[in-house]
Amino acid sequence: MFKYEIIIYWSDEDEAYIAEVPELLGCIADGITYIEYLEKVIHIIEEQIENAKNPGREISEPKGRF
Repeated sequence: MFKYEIIIYWSDEDEAYIAEVPELLGCIADGITYIEYLEKVIHIIEEQIENAKNPGREISEPKGRF
């Protein structure tokens, strides 16, 4: 399991919650419910980790809070 920080906030403009992973460029998802945006952002994290296995691709290691 990965240990990336996920920042969650409400967007009035999108009328949805936004979930961002600052350590992974472009890793952002939205959703109306907790489950919806969390499932989306986990899927994006997994895709980025899988893509990083390709030659010449890298991914940031989780830094965590502490």
